[in-house]
Amino acid sequence: MMNMEDLIIGNLFSLASAICIAVSAAKNSKKDFMLWQVGDTAFGIFANIFLQAYAALVISLTCLIRNILSYKGKLTQTITYIIIFISTIISFYANNLGWIGWLPIIASGSYTLCIYLTKNEQQMRYALVINMLLWLIHNLYVQAYPAAVSNIIICCWTSYQIRKYIKKK
Repeated sequence: MMNMEDLIIGNLFSLASAICIAVSAAKNSKKDFMLWQVGDTAFGIFANIFLQAYAALVISLTCLIRNILSYKGKLTQTITYIIIFISTIISFYANNLGWIGWLPIIASGSYTLCIYLTKNEQQMRYALVINMLLWLIHNLYVQAYPAAVSNIIICCWTSYQIRKYIKKK
């Protein structure tokens, strides 16, 4: 059982993470999109440590590597599959939350594939909404309430960005 201090600190880190991902959704290039997601995953690592969400911690660590490589344009097919494989195997063993612990694994794996397969930020926005919905369920369970609220806000914000892009065409 986590203490109140860890819960508060974890939630502060998850709030910082949420701010980064919200900013990323408004970016108009994949490179800028990924730069802000580096910040998201870095803060997420600390949030998951304090919230004792170990499968999510492993996912956040591998996502940080993925995001840095994507930002630098070095995310290859081989690296993508290695990241998905390693994060799934390690998360399986680190999972202390049962089926809830699988949600970040599924979210990360599908989002990693999207990052590799597309150069289009609009497609990445669709994937981000799905990713956020899976993380929403997880964050409610681990009591990361600012992150859960931000997941909802980011889904709405990203949906707005999707709509704005469609209207622009």
